[in-house]
Amino acid sequence: MHIAVVGLSHRTAPVEIRERLSIPDQTMEASLQQLRADDQVLEASILSTCNRLEIYTLLRHPERGISAVGAFLSQLSGLAVEELTPHLFTFHHEEAISHLLRVSAGLDSLVLGEGQILSQVKKMVRLGQEHHSVGPILNRLLTQAVSTGKRVRTETNLGTGAVSISSAAVELAQLKVGQARGLDELVPLDQEQVAVVGAGRMARLLLQHLQAKGCKGLVLLNRTVSKAELLAADFPALPVQCRPLDDLDHCLSTCSLVFTSTAADTPIITAQRLSGLNRRSSLMLVDIGVPRNISADTAGLPGVHSYDVDDLQEVVNRNQEARREMAAEAEGLLQEESRAFLEWWDGLEAVPVVNRLRRQLEDIREQELQKALSRMGPDLSARERKVVEALSKGIINKILHTPVTNLRAPQPRQQRHSAMRVLEDLFELQERPPEP
Repeated sequence: MHIAVVGLSHRTAPVEIRERLSIPDQTMEASLQQLRADDQVLEASILSTCNRLEIYTLLRHPERGISAVGAFLSQLSGLAVEELTPHLFTFHHEEAISHLLRVSAGLDSLVLGEGQILSQVKKMVRLGQEHHSVGPILNRLLTQAVSTGKRVRTETNLGTGAVSISSAAVELAQLKVGQARGLDELVPLDQEQVAVVGAGRMARLLLQHLQAKGCKGLVLLNRTVSKAELLAADFPALPVQCRPLDDLDHCLSTCSLVFTSTAADTPIITAQRLSGLNRRSSLMLVDIGVPRNISADTAGLPGVHSYDVDDLQEVVNRNQEARREMAAEAEGLLQEESRAFLEWWDGLEAVPVVNRLRRQLEDIREQELQKALSRMGPDLSARERKVVEALSKGIINKILHTPVTNLRAPQPRQQRHSAMRVLEDLFELQERPPEP
């Protein structure tokens, strides 16, 4: 068995590739079932966010298993394997384990130390369990990744003041507004007419950061106005007008700054749409949705400045150095957690030998128990029979306890293999080929 991860992220693929490999919740079960349908994939779990798609697997054979995952990604994206491969990364075993722990801790995020990725890893675990695509190996690894992410944020300074994609989007708007005024700095957004399209988790974070950065009020658009109103109610100090998505054209005509974060799988703002509007001012569009909510052709229109998640790197680079120092604190914890999982994994090598020893002792126990019971005669009560049987089982468990504990304890692999060979030789536990 072999652990591997195949995927792509903001580090390896542009947004136009990532959006073709985004898997919404409603198709996650079908995607997991498709992966598991290949006999090379024993267990599978998928992490799908705006900045990454990663498939964690337990494989029978590394090369054939990776090929099966590549074929799945090719079918999902509509791209030939040759086109897709330059954007993919593949990590095996120790590297795969280390990568997952780094992702969960926020060390591989666009915004170093972001907190939202931990929630997304928790969601990956939950979906894998609900759809029965993970087994004991991946379940152990994924749940340890979640606990590691929590530990890093609790025991280091990385989680202190951690920012998100949404906060980076607001800072990008502040920077671009400042640059338009001839200032290379973040400026308050108190003079901007702001609209936010969408009312999900990312929109909530947008409202939170817009309020903190001086926004005096905004329009919140959503397909379901009641959902927007529920979100707005959590920000009583921020004047929010809740409107249906049908009012989008009006907002695009009157607002100077529009953020989008919806679950739409095709752009809702296009150059054609904007060209038909009588806009009163220049317009800045900031899209943090993947797939994108704003088409790339909008950037070519006069007076329109359009940005997507890949443009966030500019503001991320401005404050990344301080967070790198914090990230160094987390590296030691990640190495410790990785070693703990690998020691557990190595301990699994002893399971077949332990099971053969247990079966052998259990066979002997049952044979000797039947001999003893037959000698005791028919006068033995049912209760007395149970006591004798419990005694025999207790003896076997006591005999097995020490060798099983020692075999599965953390130790060098060579030392474990040597102990297993001794046990196999002493008790003649070698597996024999089936008789013809």
